[in-house]
Amino acid sequence: MFLFVLRRLIGGLPTLLLVTVMVFALTRILPGDPARLLLGEEATPELVAQIREELGLNRPILVQYADWLWGLVQGDLGRSIRGNEQVAPIIWQKLPTTLELSFFSLLVAILIGLPAGVLAALRRNTAADASVTVLALSGISIPNFFLGILLIYLFSIRLAWIPPSGYVEPWVDLQKNLLLMLMPAITLGTALAGAIARFTRNSMLEVLSQDYVRTARAKGLEGRVVVYKHALRNAAIPVVTVIGLQLGGLLGGAVVTEQVFSIPGFGRLLVDSVFNRDFPVLQAVVLISALAVFLINVLTDLLYAAIDPRIRYH
Repeated sequence: MFLFVLRRLIGGLPTLLLVTVMVFALTRILPGDPARLLLGEEATPELVAQIREELGLNRPILVQYADWLWGLVQGDLGRSIRGNEQVAPIIWQKLPTTLELSFFSLLVAILIGLPAGVLAALRRNTAADASVTVLALSGISIPNFFLGILLIYLFSIRLAWIPPSGYVEPWVDLQKNLLLMLMPAITLGTALAGAIARFTRNSMLEVLSQDYVRTARAKGLEGRVVVYKHALRNAAIPVVTVIGLQLGGLLGGAVVTEQVFSIPGFGRLLVDSVFNRDFPVLQAVVLISALAVFLINVLTDLLYAAIDPRIRYH
């Protein structure tokens, strides 16, 4: 198992290197000059040239990339163009907020998607199956921003149950933190819940038709034991796969969701860095997001062996 993880980590290095090249190149083709945006109305050709020299933007692109890559190797993410402060503290300040939102969104998705998928499989071709299918397709189809606005209108404006936006750290006020996280987590987790429900249904239908499930029922085992101990565990690998693949989408969806609910997380930091042409911050955000997706894929592979002991990595 250790060798498998080590091989996956080493094998991912070329991918991460390619990501650094793409991230650096894409940030440099964005329209707008960071020096002019930084100076604002005071921008004159002389001041712009001076700022560009101070920021190192007048050097060749390959030299800028090599310096940035060398800094990454040393653990230095660079300095923000906008605030002239180290990027790493900014990232570590915003990242826990997005991780918390992603965790609760995943929790919502699993709590809704798994039972719904199992119910649809057990009640195949019934009203319950059709209802789950319609709800799953609706969850996948409705855009995050639209669902978020609907939730704000219903629970904040009409019913006045939940504040419409904002964020409070859990160590400051845990109850308010959970309350403010409720609507964003539902907004972000609904699409993933729909995908989980559909994959769970299809996988369960295939497993429930297997001989060992019929044998378990013939031996007189309770229906709940047959479904959850024998069928669901064997049907879980495709579901784990889709969860792992969709987790990366949670980070992308957080960009929109955090804007709608005014959550100061990774998504808002990404948007602000794009508008301000803050290249070091933008590069760090995208790179860490790519690294998170890579680590999630490795973790997904490891979960296969935990769910199905027949799978072994050497």
